[in-house]
Amino acid sequence: MSFSPDATALSPESLLDAYSGKVRVRVGGLLLRDGGILLAAHRGLLPKETPFWSPPGGGWQFGESIRTALVREFREETGLTVRVGRFLHLHEFSTGKLQALELFFEVLNDANEQPRLGHDPEHAPNQQLLTELAWLTPRQLLHVPHEQVHPVLRMVLSPDDIFVPQTRFV
Repeated sequence: MSFSPDATALSPESLLDAYSGKVRVRVGGLLLRDGGILLAAHRGLLPKETPFWSPPGGGWQFGESIRTALVREFREETGLTVRVGRFLHLHEFSTGKLQALELFFEVLNDANEQPRLGHDPEHAPNQQLLTELAWLTPRQLLHVPHEQVHPVLRMVLSPDDIFVPQTRFV
């Protein structure tokens, strides 16, 4: 399920230029299956191609509802058709260059449908930020270095912790 950029690709850091210096509203989906959370690895946020694991999601576009945006983003990144459930988390994301208000929802889908690594239509095929999809359990997440895990998933000890609504501001 991994993507390998070719030699003509831009540096991962420059791929984030389109999002830098702007406040964005992002939607993300938390899909749980067999105790694992579906996560997407992104490049460009950390040095040396180190992956940053985050729930699938992305930018809310003018003219669409938040729920429609989440269904679209999930399909683009994972190939899955999802139904949007409960609102779970509000999170202020800031890394210096990037700033976003993130809304996380529970998402549901047919367990027989398998995810496949998708794409971000804002980027050319050789300039994708997404590199991998994986189902990670809370126990596995505890063994991933802190900076590589989206803050909304840090210190999650059980699948139940994911579905406790919370708000986090930096």
